[in-house]
Amino acid sequence: MIGTPSPELRCSRASCRTDAAVAVHWRNPRIHSEDRVKTWLACADHEGYLVDYLASRGFPVMVTALGETPDRVVTGASA
Repeated sequence: MIGTPSPELRCSRASCRTDAAVAVHWRNPRIHSEDRVKTWLACADHEGYLVDYLASRGFPVMVTALGETPDRVVTGASA
């Protein structure tokens, strides 16, 4: 069914085996161009943790629904 998370889409937080609820897109601006998008998946409990972890390092972060992938994550983007 379209829009239903696949059971193999798990949260990227270490040791978490929960189904992902959102996609957390990011890049390291020191080594990646604006069109390089890295994606972690997050369950509802770890979304804030993963976003804060990346943002505290100065990485641009964008959160979307599962299955949505932005073309780029630019500096100044917010969760």
